[in-house]
Amino acid sequence: AILVYRVFRNEAKRNVKMLHGIIHLLALIISIIGFVAVFDFHRQSKIPDMYSLHSWCGMATLVLFCIQWVMGLLFFLFPVASSWLRASYLPIHVFCGVALLVMAIGTSLLGIMEKLLFSIMSTYSLFTPEGVLANILGILLMCFGVLLGYLIAREEYRRPPNPEEESLSVHFKTLTEGGSPTTP
Repeated sequence: AILVYRVFRNEAKRNVKMLHGIIHLLALIISIIGFVAVFDFHRQSKIPDMYSLHSWCGMATLVLFCIQWVMGLLFFLFPVASSWLRASYLPIHVFCGVALLVMAIGTSLLGIMEKLLFSIMSTYSLFTPEGVLANILGILLMCFGVLLGYLIAREEYRRPPNPEEESLSVHFKTLTEGGSPTTP
């Protein structure tokens, strides 16, 4: 969802915002289903909940992701804040999105390592197929994060400013904040 603004750079901004929000909503729903499944599995297997660093990081990531999604919804998709406040919050929203990506990848890596240590600790150093597969998955996750970071940071992949959208945004802002547009 972070790359939506890079991939659809020339599409109408409202459509891109909707797609960004919908993809994140789907990710949120899938994450919640995953958390419910984990807690159900722990209950059935009589495994304690929330004891590991992986579970703490996962819960923190999910809670912060929920907050980030609601804030994005309120500030950008259905803006309830002034344009000045939205403009001030945008860099924070972008930073928090990247931070959540890093947290999600880190939590996934912790989960892979935890599963390996619990399942094959005695044979892990013997290069068992499960261990090698898990290590490759971890390396791929890290490469995915680095590639996303690169694409997010590159200026030439940013959405170019659209004067027409900016003009409409300014007129919408002045109309909703009690003023009147100065130009047609």
